[in-house]
Amino acid sequence: MDFNPVELRKLIEFCLHEDIGTGDLTTNSIVPGNATSTGYIVAREAGVLAGMPVAGLVFRCLDPEIQFLAHAGDGDPVERGRVLAEVRGSARAILTGERLALNFLQRLSGIATRTARLVKLVAGGKPYIIDTRKTTPGLRALEKYAVRVGGGRNHRFGLYDAVLIKDNHIKIAGGIARAVEAARRSSPHTAKIEVEVENLAGVREALDAGVDIIMLDNMSPELMREAVALVSGRALVEASGGITEENVQAVAATGVDMISVGALTHSVKSLDISLDLEEIKMK
Repeated sequence: MDFNPVELRKLIEFCLHEDIGTGDLTTNSIVPGNATSTGYIVAREAGVLAGMPVAGLVFRCLDPEIQFLAHAGDGDPVERGRVLAEVRGSARAILTGERLALNFLQRLSGIATRTARLVKLVAGGKPYIIDTRKTTPGLRALEKYAVRVGGGRNHRFGLYDAVLIKDNHIKIAGGIARAVEAARRSSPHTAKIEVEVENLAGVREALDAGVDIIMLDNMSPELMREAVALVSGRALVEASGGITEENVQAVAATGVDMISVGALTHSVKSLDISLDLEEIKMK
């Protein structure tokens, strides 16, 4: 998993503290401290798995002696009823970490599954599916990781690693040319400059300004096709806005280079995954 392990542990410890606070009242009052058990993490619906290393680390943060035995890995297609992992050790740690581990697994697997469906729909064509910054605060790195697990690619990670000039920037600057000039003057020469446009006039202005990427915002497939012909390879072309499983193939057929989909992360349905616990044993 290509994620900073120190930052990941910090995130998990923060989330555990949010959930546990001063202690798990229910588990600590019912489950003996020396009780052990085995929990089985099970897929309740088919999808693409993502977040297994995160789930395992949740339990190990609670008890370093916990054994997390994965039977499937990130990127694997899983069917309903498949046992994804076994968690062995302290029954208290398993029950206390259950919800957070499942929250991560369900959310990230939902993102990977949705991404994989869209990637499959445009397979064999030119464009690739990319995400946006419409992510859950604090979880961006993990959610963008899940997009990659599903076969998609990442757009800029934050406001600092690329220039994306949108409609409000253009209004303030007084036009596309002025906005691009200002961005180019103050940004590193290594930073790509992208401009969001809504019509063919905007495409022409962006081309005249020499931008690297042109985002076609909420255009019809017919208008996108005209825009791609107008650009004629002089910049990369991104389609954005209102992309669904129903229209993504029509958008891909226009010849755009990439298709960004905010719904990959901002409104995705979590995959149904549960944890079943065996009867406890006493050490």
